[in-house]
Amino acid sequence: MEKLKPNSANNSPLTPLTFLERASTIYGDSPSIIYNDTVFTWSQTHRRCLQLASAITSLGIRRGNVVSVIAPNIPAMYELHFAVPFTGAILNNINTRLDARIVSSILIHSESKLVFVDYASRDLVLEALLLLPSSQQRPLLILIKDDEETSSSTIGFISTYDDLIMSSDADFNWVYPISEWDPMILNYTSGTTSSPKGVVHSHRGTFIVTVDTLIEWSVPKQPVYLWTLPMFHANGWSFPWGIAAVGGTNVCVRKFDAEVVFSLIKKHHVTHMCGAPVVLNMLTNSPDNKPLEKPVHILTAGAPPPAAVLFRTESLGFMVSHGYGLTETGGLVICCTWKNKWNLLPATERARLKSRQGVRTIGMTSVDVVSPSGESVKRDGATLGEVVMRGGCVMLGYLKDPEGTRNSLKNGWFYTGDVGVMHEDGYLEIKDRSKDVIISGGENLSSVEVESVLYGHPAVNEAAVVARADEFWGETPCAFVSLKDGLKGKEIPTEKDIVEYCRKNLPHYMVPKTVVFKEELPKTSTGKVQKFVLRQIAKEMGPLQKSRM
Repeated sequence: MEKLKPNSANNSPLTPLTFLERASTIYGDSPSIIYNDTVFTWSQTHRRCLQLASAITSLGIRRGNVVSVIAPNIPAMYELHFAVPFTGAILNNINTRLDARIVSSILIHSESKLVFVDYASRDLVLEALLLLPSSQQRPLLILIKDDEETSSSTIGFISTYDDLIMSSDADFNWVYPISEWDPMILNYTSGTTSSPKGVVHSHRGTFIVTVDTLIEWSVPKQPVYLWTLPMFHANGWSFPWGIAAVGGTNVCVRKFDAEVVFSLIKKHHVTHMCGAPVVLNMLTNSPDNKPLEKPVHILTAGAPPPAAVLFRTESLGFMVSHGYGLTETGGLVICCTWKNKWNLLPATERARLKSRQGVRTIGMTSVDVVSPSGESVKRDGATLGEVVMRGGCVMLGYLKDPEGTRNSLKNGWFYTGDVGVMHEDGYLEIKDRSKDVIISGGENLSSVEVESVLYGHPAVNEAAVVARADEFWGETPCAFVSLKDGLKGKEIPTEKDIVEYCRKNLPHYMVPKTVVFKEELPKTSTGKVQKFVLRQIAKEMGPLQKSRM
């Protein structure tokens, strides 16, 4: 036995890039991408990605270079998930809602050699390039035009996307990774700092999380997948490669709009889609939210979904699955796997159980909740600790940040920075980001629990809770709330009404002492509420004086 070793026949590097050629062979005549009136088949998508990879190589891009993309969910964005790593380069998706300063910081930090730019982000990127230091090599620019808009100036760009493809070789031999540990993806965790954290993922990790997610969500062959989740958000939770693996149809949509989503679901017989809880909330509050003709599977993650939102979503005919992951894991690694006995419970209780994050996926080695000493916390559903995990899809590390990498990858674990509890049945529940925990009178208070109750109020559209300084308690909950449209008269709650509602549904120490009404809560492009903005507002409000409620 000891003489049997890995060799080239049994040790080919794992990479999800092989999924595309297989899809072309098996599903060649089936639709791969639908966008407005444009329809591609899998054989066409395979050919276009090879042509694009050939063109990128002809521009001098080599193994290990970074190629950036700033675009919404359009066909080009999908194709670049294969074409860029086909060249041996590293794909870097940039959030379309960032400002020029942050985009510039990412381009500087990543040392990007080439940037594909959607026409809607043209001015943003040109402004960002003006902020590059003179010592920084200016990346080459490719303009992605659109059927909806063809008049954008190409000044400053070396080519358009379509021209680049048409001038290239469809017989290009794509660059296979030397090692499955070779970097393939570079994602940035935050758009709120001048020192962004660049998360690097390998071919191996991306392969593992892609296959793992397909298995966990029980995705069948040839689903119809609607792109309501931005591909620039953790590479769309690995589904650009996953949908190729199962020969599905990618229905692309430039901008999320509830009316458009319901229309596309009906028109294309959509079977699957993903989105943050804010997407679920927008769908359930839309005037077009009539019950679906056929069930649609929807996978939600990104923030703990309130049970009330899950209940309303499922009442429309969506079959909701709930997961948890981070940019550092490349996709979802914990899912709320359903137990048959839960079907016998009342709907509200089922929704509460489903709002928990769940158990590790089969591709993850281990997940735990630990105390500051590193010991596992009690499995009582109440003792808070930090969520830690280990598994094959955990990042290689942070680009150019050895200290940040050491602080996150230590003691054999990836420390997530998320606070959670472990229930007696082994199911994990996220309670907060560590920075969002409110310490009131010495008690650790979960803002997520308060938000979940606020979402149950019939007039509340969105809710977020942060800490506000309090002279007596140290910190107390401050709730920011937006109300549903169309409310009249007594339907419109006052601050007192919201507080009284919370008193009936929460321990008194968890009841918000302040309620701020806003037309809309500030959010990132992926639907997460920007709590750092709300914390600043609460800070500017000053401390509550002698609050003894």
